[in-house]
Amino acid sequence: MADGIRFSVVIPCYNEAGYVADAILSLHKQDFDGAYEIIVVDNNCTDDTAGIARDLGARVVAETAPGVCNARQAGTLAARGEIVVSADADTVYARDWLSRIDARFRDGGQDDDEIVAVVGPCVYADGPRWGTAYGKALFGAVNGVYKLTGRAAYASATNIAFRREHWDGYDVTLTQGGDEFDLLRKLRKRGRIAYLHDNPTFTSGRRFSKGLAYNMFVTLPVHYVLTYTVNRVAGRRVLGSAPAIRDSHGSFTATLAGRGAE
Repeated sequence: MADGIRFSVVIPCYNEAGYVADAILSLHKQDFDGAYEIIVVDNNCTDDTAGIARDLGARVVAETAPGVCNARQAGTLAARGEIVVSADADTVYARDWLSRIDARFRDGGQDDDEIVAVVGPCVYADGPRWGTAYGKALFGAVNGVYKLTGRAAYASATNIAFRREHWDGYDVTLTQGGDEFDLLRKLRKRGRIAYLHDNPTFTSGRRFSKGLAYNMFVTLPVHYVLTYTVNRVAGRRVLGSAPAIRDSHGSFTATLAGRGAE
């Protein structure tokens, strides 16, 4: 563990000036008493994301190859911590988020080497009601499967912590899903993945802005399932990333008030 750093929290960013400050500030407020660092990956931002991140004390890494997997790859390679945490810019974190992750890795006092990753759900803290219901149903099902089988079938890319020594790289030919499905697939081969349903992150519902029909018939089946499957089978990027959805953070912070994230 370089420099005694326990966690490296990696935040990939493409034009996230409207959100990244809230994410970093919530990470600075963690009650975890060990050492941790915040790494923001500037993935071709044309706004002031990188400047905001630096001003707030984050370490900024540049990655010119576009795509979330390229960005997470660069951030993880730059990480100095024993455990790398996949986070997101449009997300805020409860004060005890890292402490809960750390406690699960230690499992009673000492590191449990069988646990290679600790993952969890997200709560969609704003956006349409159906989006909030979708998140609850999705992660409720994930939790049910975990209780029955001990298998973490899925986790939010905003909430994946893994031991650096068990990581062998992101598949940078992948886009959406590569930093969730594929990472979990690889980590399962290295050991046990613990799922903490009671340690959610609080993320923006901006991805639901195009409506229920678009998300049901385009985002999920095309941008996630089809794109992930085709690119993984082909071993190269045949289908590209979904269009980026960016906006300013209107009621996002206010929505989170009282949820323990600030």
